[in-house]
Amino acid sequence: MRAERLVIAIDGPAGSGKSTVAKALARRLGYLYIDTGAMYRCVTLAAKRRSVDFGDAAALAGVARGIRIGLEPGDLGLKVFLDGEEVDNEIRTPEVSRLTSQATANSPGVREALVARQRELGAEGGVVMEGRDIGTVVFPKADLKVYFDVTAAERAHRRVLDYQLRGIPFVAEQVRADIERRDAEDRGRPIGPLRQAEDARLVQGDGKTVEQIVEELLDLMPRGAIPKRGSEPPERP
Repeated sequence: MRAERLVIAIDGPAGSGKSTVAKALARRLGYLYIDTGAMYRCVTLAAKRRSVDFGDAAALAGVARGIRIGLEPGDLGLKVFLDGEEVDNEIRTPEVSRLTSQATANSPGVREALVARQRELGAEGGVVMEGRDIGTVVFPKADLKVYFDVTAAERAHRRVLDYQLRGIPFVAEQVRADIERRDAEDRGRPIGPLRQAEDARLVQGDGKTVEQIVEELLDLMPRGAIPKRGSEPPERP
């Protein structure tokens, strides 16, 4: 009997490690993993390269509608492609993070274009999608909603390690300040603010391994929705 294929929405603050957790859960279930934050970052990078005015919402929306975004499995979690070019390091820089939070993610046209694409990807189920507003906006009727939280101190530590691994320059004392600023921006933005959906299950990530968190998430799922081990994720569109 084929396991039921669900839409799983995981929301949480920046730097919480929800991408790593979501990818591991998707692999375990044989589901498609979708990093929505990477999609917004791709729009930001494309706009920067085209010298678009980030105060021009219409121009940003035009960029979002005109680019191709690809997501594939990679050694560091995901390979992200912008119009066929791998750009994962380029979209993870502090500048791209800041512009995404302050401008791109607040553009109604950008959100309209990307939310439509995200809903299309999850229409048939069998997806683990993570972001800031998946359970509240993109898939308010998701089969399982999770709010994944990690303290700011722990997230700052992880962010430093990630920058070091990727060879991205950073100023150590600014990392936590940037994370706290980003939290305030994400929770206060007028469109799709970061918040825990009323029916989302809270999962705290501090002090836990990825494997422990995945097992905790599996315990939240209906038994019939968990396939046998060894399932492979579907090929990405």
